[in-house]
Amino acid sequence: MAPRLQLEKDAWRWAEMVKPEDITHEHIELAYRIAVLACKRGTCRRNCKGNPNCLVGIGEQSWLGEIDENAFHNIDDPNSERRDKNTFVGLTNLGATCYVNTFLQVWFHNLELRRALYRFQNSRAEGHNTDSDYEPRTICEHLQYLFALLQNSNRRYIDPSGLVKALGLDTGQQQDAQEFSKLFLSLLEDTLSKQKDPNLQNVIQQQFCGQFSYVTVCNQCGRESPLPSRFYELELNIQGHKNLTECVTEFLKEEKLEGDNCYYCESCQSKQNATRRIKLQSLPRTLNFQLMRFVFDRQSSHKKKLNTFISFPEVLDMGPFLEGKEEECTYELSAVLIHRGVSAYSGHYIAHVRDAHTNDWYKFNDEEIEKMEGKKLQLGIEEDIAETAKSQTRKPKCSKGYHCSRNAYMLVYKRQTEEIDQTETIFEVPAFLQKLVDQDNKKFEEWCNEMADMRKQSVDKGKAKHEEVKELYELLPTEDGLSYEFVPLEWLKKWLDDSTAIKEIDNSQFLHVLLLEI
Repeated sequence: MAPRLQLEKDAWRWAEMVKPEDITHEHIELAYRIAVLACKRGTCRRNCKGNPNCLVGIGEQSWLGEIDENAFHNIDDPNSERRDKNTFVGLTNLGATCYVNTFLQVWFHNLELRRALYRFQNSRAEGHNTDSDYEPRTICEHLQYLFALLQNSNRRYIDPSGLVKALGLDTGQQQDAQEFSKLFLSLLEDTLSKQKDPNLQNVIQQQFCGQFSYVTVCNQCGRESPLPSRFYELELNIQGHKNLTECVTEFLKEEKLEGDNCYYCESCQSKQNATRRIKLQSLPRTLNFQLMRFVFDRQSSHKKKLNTFISFPEVLDMGPFLEGKEEECTYELSAVLIHRGVSAYSGHYIAHVRDAHTNDWYKFNDEEIEKMEGKKLQLGIEEDIAETAKSQTRKPKCSKGYHCSRNAYMLVYKRQTEEIDQTETIFEVPAFLQKLVDQDNKKFEEWCNEMADMRKQSVDKGKAKHEEVKELYELLPTEDGLSYEFVPLEWLKKWLDDSTAIKEIDNSQFLHVLLLEI
């Protein structure tokens, strides 16, 4: 027989020999085991079902053990939202806006662009009364304020929803990142072109705009027909290629115009076979390469992602690709934008960006920012996650000074200069913007203090409750000669955990049963 059942049988053994009229209070206490000694902590591991005085295993370890202050509240430490010293500020992902965040971080680290935006005339911000919140209206106002916050905010990350809303973007739907980059720069260029300051009018062209010509040569008469064009990024086909040089070479390769695709020559006044190629004539200070990973699949009639490994150098010499002009053509890698995932319609965007001041590399992943060790770009294992078994291919070895990625979709190179003036990499936020940043920092500090006070109040209340329960627990076991009550175990657990949330106990049913038995 099980010990509990044996104990139960022993407690009621007298009932077989004692007449009802002879039942005494001692018989009742024996039947309900009132006089059984309370179990001691350490010798009993769980609440004994056969001993009503056993108070072990009812959660007392949380009252008698060491105090865990975090158990008294559900409020995160507000200082976890505070920006650490010498770190950058992240951006909140509003749902599916990680692609926006990566570009914003890359553009923020373009010092010439940031400096120019700080010079943007903003009479609303300059005359703003700090008694109310500042609300930018135009795209430039939003970007200007956002850059100021990214530079001097006390927050670990900030909310870009104002800019995203002004752009009319759907936060729940991931857009084409490459198309977003083009449209945003075009919009920014159009807005800045209306400024009176000529340095502001042309900053987008100076930073990102290069020139090439589509040159068509008639095979019959040799006449050249150039068609000049501007570009803000070079869109490179990666299919069938292993490295960036091959991609650029294909972009500039000669194309034959023959058969139905013949060229109408103005000199010959007839259609002739011809050749056409792109000639690079000038390159911008910031050279963007769009690696065309997202292509249209004719078989499925949908976009697909090319998970092709492409290697690219830390230092790129564009001299061999430039036509006939002597200018500085050496570029340094300054950012790599990554799309993690195998599908063209989903995934996650992050950016690896080099700090122009220290040359340290950082990984920007929405709110999270990680500094790379040793001043080296480390794309890491995480940039190649979400591989399917069928798509797994061995990563090729990269030579020193090169990197290799199957998920990089945009490479940003900055033109090298012989001498770097460190003062050019450090500049202050203008006073009228800093005033707005200070206002936001003040709101943040007030929020931190409010959260800290709420935490303290909860902890103080929890400690007081802890001491109260600790004292009550010591008084719970019955002692000889003292009155007692029957209390349901589950009710006792809940009452000890939170006495204010539990209804008063109704023992009338137990008294009724007891009277019937007597």
